[in-house]
Amino acid sequence: MAREILLKIEGLRIEGRAGDGWTEIVKGIDLTLHKGEVLGLIGESGAGKSTVGLAAMGFARDGCRITGGSIMFDGIDLRTAPEPQRRALRGARIAYVAQSAAASFNPAHKLIDQYCEAPVIHAVMDRARAEHDAIDLYRRMQLPNPEDIGFRYPHQVSGGQLQRAMTAMAMACRPDLIIFDEPTTALDVTTQIEVLAAIRDIVRQFDTAAIYITHDLAVVAQAADRIKVLLRGQEVEEAPTRTMLAAPREDYTRSLWAVRSFARPEQPPPTDAPILSVRNVTAAYGKVAVLEDVSFDIHPGRTIAIVGESGSGKSTAARVITGLLPPKSGAVLFEGKPLPPALKGRKRDQLRQVQMIYQMADTALNPKLRLRELIGRPAQMYLGLEGKALETRVRDLLDLIELDPDTYIDRLPGELSGGQKQRIGIARALAAEPKVIICDEVTSALDQIVQEGILKLLTRLQDEFRLAYMFITHDLATVRAIADDVVVMQKGRVIEQGPKARMFTPPHEPYTELLLSSVPEMDPDWLTRLLDRRAALPG
Repeated sequence: MAREILLKIEGLRIEGRAGDGWTEIVKGIDLTLHKGEVLGLIGESGAGKSTVGLAAMGFARDGCRITGGSIMFDGIDLRTAPEPQRRALRGARIAYVAQSAAASFNPAHKLIDQYCEAPVIHAVMDRARAEHDAIDLYRRMQLPNPEDIGFRYPHQVSGGQLQRAMTAMAMACRPDLIIFDEPTTALDVTTQIEVLAAIRDIVRQFDTAAIYITHDLAVVAQAADRIKVLLRGQEVEEAPTRTMLAAPREDYTRSLWAVRSFARPEQPPPTDAPILSVRNVTAAYGKVAVLEDVSFDIHPGRTIAIVGESGSGKSTAARVITGLLPPKSGAVLFEGKPLPPALKGRKRDQLRQVQMIYQMADTALNPKLRLRELIGRPAQMYLGLEGKALETRVRDLLDLIELDPDTYIDRLPGELSGGQKQRIGIARALAAEPKVIICDEVTSALDQIVQEGILKLLTRLQDEFRLAYMFITHDLATVRAIADDVVVMQKGRVIEQGPKARMFTPPHEPYTELLLSSVPEMDPDWLTRLLDRRAALPG
């Protein structure tokens, strides 16, 4: 029996502010969603996925306006309905799960207080019943200590736990529709499996319809009944998930399927001395040990990938290398000589030699500075460039990262796409002329097409300047594409390390095998098989 239509969008048009005028960013999209059905929305950055998802709630973010079409939710036109009626639906019958749970929760309130807010305000249940319901949903979401975890603040739980708590919070009023906006993008592979399985189970248990927005095709294959592909605000094609995966009709869709074809040519074993060495480092935050006897080498012209779950110590190792966290024991050597353990003890040239590119370019770039200042400051500070020499250097760096200097040099970060911002982060690191660059999850928030462009750029720059990269990532597809050597970390310790070819060839350490088995495949049955296989394991 055909399911009843819950949401029907016809001819949706949305404009975004551009300078003093407006430009159309969603161009006549149609969308039909039945009760209990999951629709995957995919496409590269700027395709309009999140804008369409928000419009399904009758909402347009700041700087956008809905200019055409109808948005019918269970017989209610959300375009023309009075704002109080739309507000009454949001949170109660339509819920939203954001990409970054850490940025979405109020840090000043406990999880359970934030859970209870919507059902109490919408008069779905009283506070006591809402608390009891929260604990029940925390248990269904397989959160640890469900009776107690709600009484923690957001910063007291992990990213994966917070994402599951947000999904539980979205279910508080038992909505008919949930918009999932990239809910697993920034999570490591094992945590992603937990969150994805929890999302799939909770949607099925309550027969909730969902729009699942993502750029990760393998992830959406596990959750969606149908997939719609968008490009620059227009539909490319739509089909049931199995049909789409087996035989996409359009060239653009096939290009999405094949985008991870890039791989850096395999390099011969290193013959020169390491440019940077971490030697038997143990470190702690206060009394809490976070690294224990960690050692690895980084060679000129090579990339070492540091992989592991959240909390494994990857970023902490980077903090030790850069002097932000002095180790309790052990040392960091640069060109064979120990670096002062603390940042303030390092000379300017020592600081210059090791630079970082950060995960979130949005927060790493000062929004008030133009690109000439953002890129120019390291060149001023470390190389003493001024005037025309500085201008020339900034323009050369923009050329290096494949952005036209005349077009971009006076832009602000807010005028750039996500991929362009990350390129500016790369240029800023290069401005100091370092020998080592630490790349901290630099592609995790980018769609797969943009990711590939960034990886190709980093590889070209590495070959041109013989840079050494330390690549912190949870994305094993990125490791396969760019790494020469791999270090696997768990709970602050190095579990195993070696050349990439050996690390990806069985037999593996049990923890490495867990990481490798958690990488989603382009198969709708992959998650079910994985969970069944793990459930059958002893213990």
